[in-house]
Formats: sequence, structure tokens, C-alpha cells
Amino acid sequence: MAVVSISKGTVVSLTRVVKLALLAMSLPVGVALAQAPVRGGTLIYLEQQAHTNLYPPAGGFYPNGGVLNQITDKLTYQNPKTLEIEPWIAESWTVNADATEYVFKIRPGVTFSDGTPLDAAAVAKNFDIYGLGNKELKHPVSEVITNYKASEVIDPLTVKFTFTKPSVGFLQGTSVIGSGLVSLKTLALPFDALGDATKIVGSGPFVVTSETLGRELTMTARKDYAWGPKKLAHQGRANLDSIKYVVTPEDSVRIGALLAGQAQVIRQVQAYDEKQVLSKNYLIYAAPTRGVNNSVVFRPDNPLVADLKVRQALLHGTNAKEIVSTLFSANYPQAKSIIASTAQGYVDLSPKLTYDPAKAAKLLDEAGWTVGPKGLRQKDGKEMVLTAYESLPQPQNKETLQLVAQQWGKLGVKLIVLAGDAGSRVVDNLDPAKTPVSPAMVGRADPDVIRSQYYPTTRNVLLQKSPLAPRVQTFVDDKLNGLLEAIAAETDQAKRMALVGEVQNYVIDQAYTIPIFEEPQAFAASPRLKDFTFEAVGRPSFYAAWLAQK
Repeated sequence: MAVVSISKGTVVSLTRVVKLALLAMSLPVGVALAQAPVRGGTLIYLEQQAHTNLYPPAGGFYPNGGVLNQITDKLTYQNPKTLEIEPWIAESWTVNADATEYVFKIRPGVTFSDGTPLDAAAVAKNFDIYGLGNKELKHPVSEVITNYKASEVIDPLTVKFTFTKPSVGFLQGTSVIGSGLVSLKTLALPFDALGDATKIVGSGPFVVTSETLGRELTMTARKDYAWGPKKLAHQGRANLDSIKYVVTPEDSVRIGALLAGQAQVIRQVQAYDEKQVLSKNYLIYAAPTRGVNNSVVFRPDNPLVADLKVRQALLHGTNAKEIVSTLFSANYPQAKSIIASTAQGYVDLSPKLTYDPAKAAKLLDEAGWTVGPKGLRQKDGKEMVLTAYESLPQPQNKETLQLVAQQWGKLGVKLIVLAGDAGSRVVDNLDPAKTPVSPAMVGRADPDVIRSQYYPTTRNVLLQKSPLAPRVQTFVDDKLNGLLEAIAAETDQAKRMALVGEVQNYVIDQAYTIPIFEEPQAFAASPRLKDFTFEAVGRPSFYAAWLAQK
């Protein structure tokens, strides 16, 4: 069936568009087709994976963010279309010239769902914990906050934050899922207690009213909610009465339930299911994540991949175009850099990412890895056998790694792909001796996302030596870390973007990572679901959503 694109990631049938056009021509002048939002009803939402810990800085895991985005508000709002930072809980703000002081004026009358005020003192307490952590309660520092020093409550509705060094990304960091504001009661709980969604007391448009851990939870609309982002068309309480989240791991079950009308929206639609959804006049949403692309990352501490020529060989021995065309759809563009083409500061590095198996073989030869009698590269009595664990949250990651393994196999390099739910996965994945290769990606609509991915005290995907991970790592890249620190601190926008370009080039020149594709968050929804939106990096928002009559 022919289709027409209405907006990025949203497709409807052409026949339906034609029918609507004919209907419009038959209507009296002045009668609009647009339906007024319907208040009420329960939305059934099927999620592929259960949420884990709901401490807001842990909200980067998409199942966590899908919950937190409904029950917490943020100090500011990042417009997903323009990426501008707009007022939300903060009515206004000022930033000093070197980005070491931020002052926010808080919107009056906002309360958490337990009735306590969301005032300057509550905001200060949230960011003191997010910026400094709490060792006693085991709350980690947020990856989006750098150089945090302290907060100061100026008056009941004014709070000032100070930083030891410039923290240019902080304003955008106040808009992200990891900066969701929660009550003092929630902040007083230990980290391990925050896996229970009923314990997360936010000020958002919905409140978790019941949960069966690992299976489902129910949210109900907060009737007195009156402080959504000021520039949104929808204001006041949410249109829906409630949302029922049901964890449904099987792709076929989620798709079947959606098409049978048993659910109205599902997350993690695999590319191979998109045609089936569209053929039934249902909708596909592929919200961009605007951050670090879905990639294969090396751990240079492992002697098998410590040599730059080996990493360069495997980069040029990887056919990302074949992976994307074989496994994915147009909603998954082939990566042309370490960050997405929709990310701030993106530089097209396609010439450095060419698939060239002849060059790859030559580089391995030059590195001293020759093909042995078993067809495997060998050197000093060791065979080139690498290991990677699949990442369950990433779409078709097992199949992606298996296709990479086939491509590397043609060079005489063996890649063993291990199950993502293996009991030893977490420990082994932090040991470069055991796991020299790893899949990785992270979404955030600010260049500081690169620091979050690579810096030793944040996600540290290269497994650099770090005080937060004092294991067997010895590898440190001072030049890379200096660039990442500079991105976090540079107040001149043009200079900051130049640094973003420099770090993209450096990471590829060092062949630390092999970008594969730009990862969206793929949802499918019933045409009954209206005004379904996303925050800036693809987490769903049901604040304005409503269900049309059957």
C-alpha cells in the first residue's frame, strides 16, 4: 500500500488521507476536521523491559525514563523541535559569564503529590544530591552535572547553584530525565529502595498508584496538576485518567496485542515489524535520541585490541551499510560519526568510516597478526578471539553483533557474542581482559553527551582507569579526557562546537569505536491515540495524550 509521510517517524495510509480530504470537501465552510481532545479513559502501554532503579539520574535506561517522564517535572523544558530551553518549574533564570553561577526563579504554587511544596529548598536538595551524590544512601552523582559545588536558597522561590569550574551543559542538564524533581521523602530513601515506583514522589501529571514489580504498574492522573511547561498548547491536568504499563518481553505479543486493540501503544518495535503495523493503518513513531550513536566500542586495555592498527583494521572491516540494510529500516540511518546527524556539533566523518576489507587485512598483517592454519589470525601463539555481550535494551543488538562477527570472520578474526542476560555479564563486561568489545549508545541533546559516554568517572565505555572503577584497568587517554573536560567548560559556543568536532575526529582516528547507526526510540500506536509526544531524546510523554472514540 502506498504511504505518505506526515512527520518524521509518523506514517499513515494514503487511502486514509484521501478519504479525509474528500470528507473535508463535503463539509460546510467553517467546519473543521480536528477533533477536540477527549478527557478520560485508560491507556494500555506495553513495554519490552521492566524498569530498574528509578532514582532520576538512572532514568537514562529507556524503561526507567518512560515511567519517570510521567511522574516527575523538570526545572526547565527542552523543546524537542527547536532544542531551545524553555520555562517549566523555573519561570526564569540567569547565568553568569563564565557559567559558574546559575540562579533560578521557581514557579509558585507547585507541589509534590504528597502535598509538600516544590520550592527553592526542594530544588536545592535535589541538585545537591544529583551533583554531589550521597554516599550514605548510595545515591550516585548524575552524569549530566559537572563541577558542581553547592546550592544556596536565596528566598522561598529563588535558588542559586555554584560550580568549581564552568559548567556549560548545566542549563540543558536541568531539562533531562535524569534531573526529574522528587520530594524530600523520596530523596531520604536509600538507592536500593528506589526500584519501587510507588516510592517515587514527584510533581508530575501522573502518580503511580499500584505496582507489581517486574510486571506492571498503574498511574492515575493528578487532578490538581496545573504547571506543565508554559509554552505547551495543553495546560492543566492530563487528558487521560490513567495509564497501565505492562511489561511484555515478546515482540510478537506486543504487536499482536496492539493490532487486536488490547493496547494503544507499545515501545521497541523491531524494524521487521514496521510493515505489518503500517499495513493495518497503525502508526510508527521513531523519535530521535540525538546523542552518541549505536556503536561497537573497544577496550584498549585488552592486549588483542591495544594496537591502533588492529582497531583500525576492524573499523574498516565492518560494513555498517550492510548491517543497516539487512536488519533495519529507514528509521535507523547509517552512522556517519560517533554522534547522530541530529546532534549539536555533528561532523560528517564518512570518509574515515569506509568499509575496506583489503585495507583491513593489510593493517592486521602490519600489526603482526597473520592467518594461521585454522583460518584465524594469530600472533605470538595467541589467536585473535574477541568477546562481546549483547545489550538487551538496544534494538536487534544480538543480530547486529552476529553480523559484525561474520564480517570480521572474513578477516580471520573471531568475535564470540554472549547472551545479554548471562549471570556473569555485569562483572565480565567491566573487565577488559574478559570483554574487549562492547555495544554502546546514549541519548542526550547536548554535546556534553560525549563526555558522559567516554569520561572515566561517568559511563567510561573505554574502561579507562578511574577512581570509580578501581579494577584491573591501566589505560588512560589524557588527550581525550582533556577534550571532554574542555567541552564541559567552554562558554564560547563557536569554540565549544569546534571542540565537539575535534573529539569526534579524535575518537575515530584512534578507532576507539565503530559507529553503526543512529538509534531512534521506535513506538507503534493505535490511530486512536492522539497528541502522543516525546521529550527531546525520545522518551514518551502522555501529558497531552488522549484516546479518540472507537
